[in-house]
Amino acid sequence: MSKRAIRILLIVVVILGGLFVAADRLAVNFAEGEAADKMRTSEGLSETPDVSIKGFPFLTQVMGGELDDVEVGIKNYDAKSGSDSIRIADLTAHMKGVEFSGDYSSATAATATGTAHVSYDELLKASKSEPVELPLGATGKVVGLSDGGNGKIKVEVEVSKGGAKLPKPVHVLSSVRVEGDNIRVHADRIPKSLNVLGVSIPLPEGTARNVTDFDQRIEDLPAGIKLEKVEAAPDGVDMSVSGSNVRLAS
Repeated sequence: MSKRAIRILLIVVVILGGLFVAADRLAVNFAEGEAADKMRTSEGLSETPDVSIKGFPFLTQVMGGELDDVEVGIKNYDAKSGSDSIRIADLTAHMKGVEFSGDYSSATAATATGTAHVSYDELLKASKSEPVELPLGATGKVVGLSDGGNGKIKVEVEVSKGGAKLPKPVHVLSSVRVEGDNIRVHADRIPKSLNVLGVSIPLPEGTARNVTDFDQRIEDLPAGIKLEKVEAAPDGVDMSVSGSNVRLAS
């Protein structure tokens, strides 16, 4: 083969390769859009999620019936919490080994890991909505949550007696952890007593914890993803999530 023929052949190969790459990228962009729309519908989302299909080439993955790596990002997801709901500001899931049916009507990921975030205002909804009775006619109610530093949540409790509020709220530092589908907030230490308007009010630990301690249940995360870990952050709590054989669409 002459040098000229070789050059022509190389040019053709480069052009065909470029066309394949362009077609591959067009196909993956289309697939990402279709997947995002379907997920919004199937999960009842208020916003269209971000779907990013990794790996190249995409078309050969499709032919094999499995995608290597897919990332999904959902903002403002309303998860179930008993009879109520809780707003998850950011949920990001990293899916591996995504298999789909021949008619593309369903898809399942072998594994999934990710993160989620809940603001302190949302978490506050889980505390007691009504004041809890304390000894000597006093009442207590959680009115604020914030970052306590060193992985702790600062719980702000408003104490009242006879209709008069304590001039300053009481603060306790609490630990946060995951138990099943619950985020559990638990005070590290309870004061033995409070001075309210010159009256020393004893605080039995069990009674005080009825005010300070609470659980936030989070159910129905997308695709059966489960809570694994939770940590206090400056503006809320950061959660780690994971799952296996995770349904992406059906």
